[in-house]
Amino acid sequence: QLQLAESGGGLVQSGGSLRLSCAASGGRSDVASIGWFRQAPGKEREGVGCISNTGSRTKYADSVKGRFTISRENAKNTVYLQMNNLKPEDTGIYYCGAGLCQGLRRSDFTSWGQGTQVTVSA
Repeated sequence: QLQLAESGGGLVQSGGSLRLSCAASGGRSDVASIGWFRQAPGKEREGVGCISNTGSRTKYADSVKGRFTISRENAKNTVYLQMNNLKPEDTGIYYCGAGLCQGLRRSDFTSWGQGTQVTVSA
């Protein structure tokens, strides 16, 4: 069964950048679309974006369009989330999941990682 592990989170000032990684093990990640989600304290987990299994198609939430970019290196079984111009409202725990890159529905993804904390200070 595919297992995912997120890394790369941290504390950054508003306007800064971070790159998160989602490493897959236990199977071939190139058979699955990968989605990035985030969860702020007291809020529901929300979709940030996703990438198809070949990397040819991506989808983003309106709140991150133009600032976040998802890419993947299937040879390394890794998907990346490049986050630029970060804002305090981007703060949360970021998770990656395997599934279908369609409408960024949480129910379309499974095999969640443990998450990585991103904190953006004002």
